[in-house]
Amino acid sequence: MSVRANVRVAGAARRGGREALRVALRAGGFAAILVVAMAVLGISALFSTFAYFFGVGTPGGLPLHEVPLMLVGYGFGASFVALFAQLGGGIFTKAADVGADLVGKVEKSIPEDDPRNPAVIADL
Repeated sequence: MSVRANVRVAGAARRGGREALRVALRAGGFAAILVVAMAVLGISALFSTFAYFFGVGTPGGLPLHEVPLMLVGYGFGASFVALFAQLGGGIFTKAADVGADLVGKVEKSIPEDDPRNPAVIADL
């Protein structure tokens, strides 16, 4: 979706800045509404799951006022996992960049940031 929006914005930019801005705001607005809708759907599904498994509102079950705390804890855990996934991806990208630079230097005698070395794309 975002690639198509970028293509439409680039096409509109050829015709004028005002039109490009209008297309970009519409595409961004749609993406924002989609993100909010998915978040509401996810929270509703989590609430329903917690209500089913923990008996929310039933005698002996979890009180209703504790469910938001569980949802917040679940969100923090997901953010924590995403943070480490991003960190791990950066580490592997850096390792691939260093390895490719070394291969270019040793085997082909290409300087580190020379455009002839395909590993330069990892530096961008």
